[in-house]
Amino acid sequence: MLSRISAAACCMALAALTAAGTSSALELPLPPPGEDIVGEVQVIKAKYEDTFAAIGERYELGYSELVAANPGVDPWLPGEGTDIVLPTRFILPPVPREGIVINLAEYRLYYFPPGKSVVYTYPLGIGREGWSSPVATTKITAKTPNPAWYPPASIRAEHAAEGDPLPAVVPPGPDNPLGPFKFNLGLSAYLIHGSNKKFGIGMRVSHGCFRMYNHNVLALAQMVPVGTPVRIINEPYKLGVSGGRLYLEAHAPLDDQPQQTSLMDKHAAMVNMLLASDHLTVNQHLDWEVIRDIVAAEDGLPVEIAEPQAALAGEFNSAI
Repeated sequence: MLSRISAAACCMALAALTAAGTSSALELPLPPPGEDIVGEVQVIKAKYEDTFAAIGERYELGYSELVAANPGVDPWLPGEGTDIVLPTRFILPPVPREGIVINLAEYRLYYFPPGKSVVYTYPLGIGREGWSSPVATTKITAKTPNPAWYPPASIRAEHAAEGDPLPAVVPPGPDNPLGPFKFNLGLSAYLIHGSNKKFGIGMRVSHGCFRMYNHNVLALAQMVPVGTPVRIINEPYKLGVSGGRLYLEAHAPLDDQPQQTSLMDKHAAMVNMLLASDHLTVNQHLDWEVIRDIVAAEDGLPVEIAEPQAALAGEFNSAI
């Protein structure tokens, strides 16, 4: 039987890195046909002054995914020398690998540039409860550097009720919540844009738009043309194959009433997804104990959940 804990620990041990500097994106080579996993988990040592917000910006991760991957670690004061798991291994979303794909449940955007065997992936801030980001298929309709912000009436009314009135127009600059660049979508009132608040990346904080680190949105602006397709999905559970083995990645489902979603409901959703999946074959043996642990943990780390029957037979024969 596979051990979820040992599998994750083994993966981290093989990929433990102490990275340095800030990159403009996670640029990852696409796997060969029939495979679905990119990147590697990393483990770093926290510095005295580190917070999860600072680590996230440095390694292209959002706040929530760092919290999920490091249970029990204080996100505001991890402590010098504390091991921090960087969840930089991903099962690619279960949609065509083209254009922009946003998976709300993992607070993450994937960009598949045409003609290149790479994927760029960035953390996002998404719509908060009551202002949820939509699930939709659309496209990039316009690109604007240094945008002004024209807050809609609904947002102006909300701010006025809180004693924080907004002007009709917020000009470009450090106080502009759109940051240095915006992409218009073919969805009225929804944008992909930068932000003047770094902390909100990887959280439910916006009025439905998609917030990015400013250096990320500027990098994306250099690559993505108008007309690029955009798919917005909400998939907390992703299945993928790597090296002939089946993996599962689980994130906390987005739910405006989370108290009504029990662990049993989540297990049922997972079973239904597995039964409907094209990845599952008669030659695989599922480890249901590991699957239950993954669904309960919701840590965003891809973990092996099945071995080919041939491998199991080999282990059995060697044992006897």
